[in-house]
Parts: sequence; C-alpha cells; structure tokens
Amino acid sequence: MTARLASAPASAPARARRRRHIATAYLFLAPSAIPLAAFVLYPMFGAARNSLFQWNLISDPVWVGLGNYGELFTDSATLRAFGNTVLYIVGTVPLVFIGGLMLALALNRAIKGRNLLRGIYFLPVITSWIAVAIVWRWLLNPSVGVVNNVLATIGIEGPGWWTDPQWSLPSIILASAWKDLGFVMVLLLAGLQAIPQEIREAAMLDGANAWRRLRSVTLPLLSPSIFFVVIISLINGFQVFDQVYAMTGGGPAGSSDVVVLRIYTLAFRYGEAGMASALSMLLFAIVLAITLIQIKGEKRWVTYA
Repeated sequence: MTARLASAPASAPARARRRRHIATAYLFLAPSAIPLAAFVLYPMFGAARNSLFQWNLISDPVWVGLGNYGELFTDSATLRAFGNTVLYIVGTVPLVFIGGLMLALALNRAIKGRNLLRGIYFLPVITSWIAVAIVWRWLLNPSVGVVNNVLATIGIEGPGWWTDPQWSLPSIILASAWKDLGFVMVLLLAGLQAIPQEIREAAMLDGANAWRRLRSVTLPLLSPSIFFVVIISLINGFQVFDQVYAMTGGGPAGSSDVVVLRIYTLAFRYGEAGMASALSMLLFAIVLAITLIQIKGEKRWVTYA
C-alpha cells in the first residue's frame, strides 16, 4: 500500500510529459492537418451529402436519396465516360511503365551524359499541361502537324488524330505517356539504385546472362517500386482531366470524354451538382476498391530485400 502511494506522485510528471509530447505532435501536424481537413475531408463529406440531393447550385436542394446513383447507371454519356477512362488506363499504364523501365535500366548504367539525359527526360513532368497540350495539338494537327508530315514522307496518310473520334483518345494517350514517362523513370531508377550491387555480381559469377539477371534478380527486387508505380498510375489514370480538357474537351462527339470531365460537365455546364457529386463518390469508391485489392495482393508478388 505504501509502495503504491509512493509511486503515484511519480506517475503525474510522466503523464504531464506524455501530454506535452502529444500536444507537440499535434502542433507539428496542424500545418498539414488543417488544410487537409478544410480542402479535402470537408469537401469530400460535402460531396457525399450533395449526392443525395437534386441541386442546380442556385435553388434549394431537393432530397432524392439514391436517385442520382440510379440515374448514373442508366446515363449513356456517363457509361461512355467510364469506358473511355478504362481504355485510357489500358493504353497509358503499360506504355508508361514499359517505357519508364527501359529508360531507368538504360540510365542506370555508367554512360556519358547520364545526368543530362535524366534531366531531359524528366523535364516534361514539371511542364504545365496547358503548354504540353498546345504542343501536342500542333504536332498531331491533321493538316500541318509534324507527325502527319513525317508519315507523308514515307507514303503513309496520317489520321485525323484529335479531330477524329477514332483517334482522339489515342492522341491523349500519346501525350500523357510522353509527359509521365520521366516520372515513372525516376521512381524505377531510385528502386534500381537501391538494389545491392553484390547480388548482381553474384548472379554474374553464377553465369546468369543479362536477361536472366533482369528476370530473376532485378525485377523481383524492383517489385516494391513497381508496386508503387502501378498504384499511382492507376489512380492518376482514373483522375485524368487536364490533358483531355486542354486537348479535345471530351470531343469530338464525346469520343474522349472521361469520368472527371463528366463530373465537371454535369456540375458546371448542366447544373446537375447532385449527379456530379454522386459520380465523384462513385469514382472514389472504385479507386479505393482497386487500391485495396492491390494492397491485399501485394504479398503475392512484391519482394522486399
């Protein structure tokens, strides 16, 4: 009994130190937590609430429950936007990953001008999408564009690119792959440089050729970086907006319309803020589900050295 009473005063300073540590942690978190709550979490909950109302941004909201969600599944333009988004992801992610991996492998070698080449390939990543869109609209111009003029010199008639419904989405995929290639290259290059050189040398001493070293050593040890690249690329793919808005505006005839552009159109062109909010929540649920599935399957193929 005496021992417990003697230890009670000693615990009070410990609790005070713990409270000070917690208060210090919250103080350092506040500069990030406050903007996160104000500009991400609050709008997210607001969108979830608005998705249950019919609202044109002017008059009073009218409660419709899950009616907006049901209408989305019967809206042909929304379904087409989802289809175009999936096609964009299918076209962009493999192209960017394979191209970024090849660049990372090439620029991981001791070659002349390596640092300069890394900077050149990364330059499009930090370039504004508006500037990139203007350049690519000019390059892919059906009549005076550089790409079609080059194709004409070898006897190939170039397509209409962003003016043709069949080629508008491939035009955006090309521009997006060119811009994002350097980002993926840097991520994979960092992963390559983290692989111990001793493991590669041991594989060479065992007689493994370059292809066998890539398949059995490099790619398994690079899998954490690959996992991160795949997740980021898929999330960015579902959120594609800038390049579509700047290059085609979703046209011609909705052939390049995507989900985020559809959200913008519903909210600010048609005044359907309730449906736009419902579509944004639906997109959030899809991205979250895909990300959780990837994280769940991470242990099956990701190797941590």
